[in-house]
Amino acid sequence: MTDVSTWPPGADTQQYAPVTGNLADLLERVLDKGIVIAGDIKIDLLDIELLTIRLRLFIASVDTARKAGIDWWETDPALSSRAAKDVLAQENALLRERLATLEEAVREALDEEQEEIR
Repeated sequence: MTDVSTWPPGADTQQYAPVTGNLADLLERVLDKGIVIAGDIKIDLLDIELLTIRLRLFIASVDTARKAGIDWWETDPALSSRAAKDVLAQENALLRERLATLEEAVREALDEEQEEIR
C-alpha cells in the first residue's frame, strides 16, 4: 500500500475558521461604521512646491455621515431641490433689493433734473 503524505506536515489537521461574511455583510459594516481614506499628492521641482492635492474620501451611510456632522448634500443646489429653491429665493431677494436701490437713484436723479429746469 502507498503512503500518502501531506505537505506541510499536519496540514490536514489544521482547523480554519469558517468564512461567515460575504460582500453584503462587509458593505453593511462599512456603511454603518464609516471608513476614511486619505491621501496627499505633492509635486515639487527643485524644492519648490508646484502643486499639492489633498484627497479625503469618507464612505458611510447617510445616518452615519449625519452623526459625523456631514450634511453638505442637503445644502448643495445641484443635489437638493430644496437647497436650489433656497438659493433662488436668496438671489431673487438680492436682485429685488438692487432693483429698488437703482429705481430710487433714478427717481432722485429725475427729481434733481426737474428742479434744475424750474
